[in-house]
Amino acid sequence: MSELIQEILQKEYLEKADLVAMLSAEGEDRQLLFEQAAAVKAAYVGNKVYYRGLIEFSNICGKNCLYCGIRAGNKNTHRYEVEEQEVLDAARYAWENKFGSLVLQSGERSDKAFVDRIEHLLREIKALSNGELGITLSLGEQSEETYHRWFEAGGHRYLLRIEVSNPELYPKYHPHNKKHDYRARLDCLHLLRKVGYQVGSGVMIGLPFQTAEDLADDLMFLREHDIDMVGMGPYIEHEDTPLYKYKDKLLPKQERFDLALKMVASLRIMMKDINIAATTAMQTLDPLGREKAVKVGANIIMPNLTPTRYREDYLLYEDKPCLDEDADECRRCLEARIHMAGGEVGFGEWGDSKHFKKRKESGNS
Repeated sequence: MSELIQEILQKEYLEKADLVAMLSAEGEDRQLLFEQAAAVKAAYVGNKVYYRGLIEFSNICGKNCLYCGIRAGNKNTHRYEVEEQEVLDAARYAWENKFGSLVLQSGERSDKAFVDRIEHLLREIKALSNGELGITLSLGEQSEETYHRWFEAGGHRYLLRIEVSNPELYPKYHPHNKKHDYRARLDCLHLLRKVGYQVGSGVMIGLPFQTAEDLADDLMFLREHDIDMVGMGPYIEHEDTPLYKYKDKLLPKQERFDLALKMVASLRIMMKDINIAATTAMQTLDPLGREKAVKVGANIIMPNLTPTRYREDYLLYEDKPCLDEDADECRRCLEARIHMAGGEVGFGEWGDSKHFKKRKESGNS
């Protein structure tokens, strides 16, 4: 099959059949795919890897997604909210250690107290860092007004994962009600672009009922929606979720990891100048998962700055790594991992998406 893969990798525009072939690549073909992805990354975004200090400040969620460990219906989860001063201390740590950027992430809520709190935190973080910390938000579906308020307060990147782009598959992983509406999530991606954010999305890889064709559609969805940054990783089951009953239908964990690696490589080849995260879920399934993702295309890593006493309660999936590492340990570990992967840390840089910058300069933002 090597000739076919070589032919595909020389194409300027990849069709669905090409992507399916890339995701099915094994042996020598798989190595060709990874080498091409590494070459594209070097040419278009370079070898810098940018930090996004992650603060998972609350696991209170109004949604009930069937795959998620912090879903509202999970009564076995201890709910928490990180105190304001602890959030600001984590932000100050990121600023003083030249992380460049933060991610504020939580369960999905849209009540007034939550919206007000985020706006307040954004202004406080900007003030304590003299405006030097970039901020990504990952806080779910909100109104256009809320997105505007947070943007004006200092958020400039927003990650809203579609999780699965096929509207027919979406109901298999989400309850059938207005809170879990595929079209509403899609509309939010459009609103975020309209407001002015760098827009991020992503998918889960290796879900039950999912095929290589579905994953190829996911990649094309990201291209069609001109996404600026992507966070995607292997699906990992959680025993306190409805989807856990299908665990016997899943690919073995190493195969899920390998498929996720091929998704990262294929996306880098297809969308050459976007930001791609080496997600924590990759390391959950492979001890060197994040290094391998960096080697084949990822250029974003998220050191966990959540105070350690809360981390065991923010389990979207099982076996999440680094639960007991403090911020210094996590920083040193990730820096070593990045160097092992042949990269360098872009200290003190926001590391904004080159794709976003190019579109903005062309007047298409």
